[in-house]
Amino acid sequence: MAEYYLAVDIGASSGRHILGWLEDGKIRIEEIYRFPNGMKEMGGSLCWDVQALFFEIRAGLKRCGELGKIPSSMGIDTWGVDYVLLDDRDQVLGKTYGYRDKRTSGMPEKVYGLIPQKELYARTGIQKQNFNTIYQLMAVKQQEPELLEKAAGMLLMPDYFNFLLTGVKRTEYTNATTTQLVSPRTKDWDYELIDLLGYPRRIFGKISRPGTYLGNFTKEMQEELGFDCRVILPATHDTGSAVAAVPSDQEDVLYISSGTWSLMGTEIPEADCSMECMEHNLTNEGGYDYRFRFLKNIMGLWMIQSVRKEFTEEYSYAHICEQASRQLIPSIVDCNDDRFLAPESMTEAVKSFCRESGQQVPANEWETAAVIYNSLGQCYADTVREIEALTGKHYDRIHVVGGGSNAEYLNRITARYTGRTVCAGPGEATAIGNLLVQMISDGIFKNLKEARACVRDSFDIRQYRE
Repeated sequence: MAEYYLAVDIGASSGRHILGWLEDGKIRIEEIYRFPNGMKEMGGSLCWDVQALFFEIRAGLKRCGELGKIPSSMGIDTWGVDYVLLDDRDQVLGKTYGYRDKRTSGMPEKVYGLIPQKELYARTGIQKQNFNTIYQLMAVKQQEPELLEKAAGMLLMPDYFNFLLTGVKRTEYTNATTTQLVSPRTKDWDYELIDLLGYPRRIFGKISRPGTYLGNFTKEMQEELGFDCRVILPATHDTGSAVAAVPSDQEDVLYISSGTWSLMGTEIPEADCSMECMEHNLTNEGGYDYRFRFLKNIMGLWMIQSVRKEFTEEYSYAHICEQASRQLIPSIVDCNDDRFLAPESMTEAVKSFCRESGQQVPANEWETAAVIYNSLGQCYADTVREIEALTGKHYDRIHVVGGGSNAEYLNRITARYTGRTVCAGPGEATAIGNLLVQMISDGIFKNLKEARACVRDSFDIRQYRE
């Protein structure tokens, strides 16, 4: 009988339950359950339906029982920054806002009125993004102060689901760093900063690092699911898990965790909170084993996903890539422009950028797709130069992991624009990284280096050159 481990990997557009095990020295994976996800309009706000998500988590766990493949442990990862506030009876307070909601507009300025932006970056090393938890909490303080007064605790999304499964409240480190409220030096909440901003200290619970055993299922969960299971904290931030699965034994590796977002960067042993890094909008997110993910958040395939929804017919991504590759339009947009975060029409947002910048405006859907793909390639090339200048290192290859690693056309564009060899795969890097941390915790692998070597030997890695 194989020893199974379960990764529950929930992204912004879908979630999946993936079983993993070791067989003949290689990691094997099997997707056993998948479900859709997305922010929903609730009373004029973009929110997550946490009850529906927890229903899907339980449904996938029940599937394990139906298959007779009971995992010895499980771990949950999700996107970053979003959270629930809990009252003193552990009930959710208010709405569970999604990061694309517009309520944080103007909130960075409110924060900078209390602490200058440069000082904030020097303390946290986290890039400014309007949706960071620090700004979301300022929106609550400004717009719904009664919620902060009632709040007894705050849990980030994966931590909340873990609490529902085990009854144990913990905040996992890698996801906590996305709040922009954690010190890269102490690896704990920056309570001086929290006090300065007027957020109640009581809502910030104990931070635990990846690999921590959280607990077993509650009796109620065991009765409902039909089995018990250990719950381990992986890198609960999905990018943290994806980076853990980068299939390289080199110390200095450049990666793109490619999906709805493109997270492009490298790993460094100490956070770089210099003003030069702040000016280039690079971030120092926490990683496994207290490594730092020195990276830039790039809008990513969200732009293509959004344009695809506006097409008059439903086309596969492969067909969109094929058509885009035939277009000759030279226009380039800034993928990190805020207009592309949550526009009513992504097509119109791309056209307006081209129009305002004096470039050729795409005439049809295929030209629009071509502009987006080429703009991503240009953004990746710019980011390579920035990271090399800031680290003083040269990277001859880029590891592309995650769902976007399957986009062959984008991989070719990335190689062409950056002039680097692109190593694409594995596609399920986030789930695999989640599984690796569980396996390390269980003694299957000695450390991350050994686990990554096994990933390299277990999965097909495709190479693209300029």
